[in-house]
Amino acid sequence: MHVHALGRSSLSGLAGWLLGLLSAGCAATAPAVAPPAPLEPTPHARQRAWQELEYYAFVHFSMNTFTDLEWGEGVESPNTFAPSALDCRQWARVAKSAGMKGIILTAKHHDGFCLWPSRFTTHDVASSAWRNGSGDVLRELSDACREFGLKFGVYLSPWDRNNPKYGDSPRYNDDFVGQLEEVLSNYGEVFEVWFDGACGEGPNGKRQVYDWPRFVATVRRLQPQAVIFSDVGPDIRWIGNERGIAGETCWSMISPAGFEPGAGAPPQEVLNQGLEDGTHWIPGECDVSIRPGWYYHAAQDGEVKSLAHLLGLWSASVGRNTNLLLNLPVDRRGLVHENDAARLLELRAALDAIYSVDLARNTRATASAQRGGDARFGAACAVDGDPRTYWALDDGATSGELRLEFAQPTRVDRVVVAEAIELGQRVRAFSVHGVGAGGDEFELARGTTVGRKRILEFEPRDVRSLVLRIESARACPTVASFEAYCAPAPFSALRTR
Repeated sequence: MHVHALGRSSLSGLAGWLLGLLSAGCAATAPAVAPPAPLEPTPHARQRAWQELEYYAFVHFSMNTFTDLEWGEGVESPNTFAPSALDCRQWARVAKSAGMKGIILTAKHHDGFCLWPSRFTTHDVASSAWRNGSGDVLRELSDACREFGLKFGVYLSPWDRNNPKYGDSPRYNDDFVGQLEEVLSNYGEVFEVWFDGACGEGPNGKRQVYDWPRFVATVRRLQPQAVIFSDVGPDIRWIGNERGIAGETCWSMISPAGFEPGAGAPPQEVLNQGLEDGTHWIPGECDVSIRPGWYYHAAQDGEVKSLAHLLGLWSASVGRNTNLLLNLPVDRRGLVHENDAARLLELRAALDAIYSVDLARNTRATASAQRGGDARFGAACAVDGDPRTYWALDDGATSGELRLEFAQPTRVDRVVVAEAIELGQRVRAFSVHGVGAGGDEFELARGTTVGRKRILEFEPRDVRSLVLRIESARACPTVASFEAYCAPAPFSALRTR
């Protein structure tokens, strides 16, 4: 049909269609191009939901809080557990104010003392004088988490130094599964089940053999959306240290066959860095305490980690493709100590100040190429603030370049890069460059893996352009976001070196 044959309303509609096509950005354009095929292994929905949480609390609070130990022996009197002012709502209030997304409680540590009334032991809160034997810390905390909009998780040690059946493997495994059923059936939704691989000998002198497949099956049956943590997953893995530091290279994949939690775990290097050719998607979790100890010790009240230390841990965990599980040793009152709470709020204020303004959102984004010439995979998709969109290249292309042009020289001291991990982790090596007002280009930072989020910090520089170069990838790269920030004073002085 010729244009002169169109009516006025038709012309108006055609103009609107053309204008929409030109301004579509990441919207669909013709011809349609298929997205990249997933590069296996890829995350399960429960793993993706977990990775979005980024940051949550570990709470070590139990018998050891009152014996001033880190590992109890299981011979303590239940009456030793005697918090004077337990308030799980205070824990939740502190965690929420700190920007944490949930709380994982040590419901049973190696001493076997249970913070809920368990029919499988007399070493529990029901046998103590606390709350006249009717107390239940899991009930109080799970209720508080729901009230404050936090996720609720549990740590349950399979090692039990109190249970006389320990070492009689089949009989004790029955008891442990029974305790799992109690914890996972009576306290609402559980987002993470944390398994420690510690193992010892029972009263009979025999080493306990854990039935890990049965333990995992019990969690899947009762809490199918919960992620399971251990040295080898099956959903998330230990990062290989208790310092909260992931590897500079950190793949979300490992190969768990032939390994098990505890002494049979993979080498620490594998846990810390993952495996590029790993068979299973089992991303890392960085666990670290805000104090030297995991349990509360009054002598450590002055040893809370500094703000600079915690900011460094953020970049070394969340900023290296893992989640941060930060431990709060609740004190003998049953409260998060004032020193810990104050430092958490300082950390929240610092993170908000540093990452509140994404400077890349005000840039013009271009790329060396885009998948099939389709704007749905164009450079604009990496700076639109929408994690569902991404820049991608054609199949077979394993390198490429994103360029951000600022309207005027802009000071930056860090970038945040993210892949579209639903399609698998791809990037092997990348670099970030700046272009000065005179057109001179200089390298700002260099990295290997990206994953869900990678933070790279560098000395502040004024740039007219930022360039992200993907230098090597396992398959065509996908970049869901390329962000730029500059920490304001006084936080700029705390930059991780």
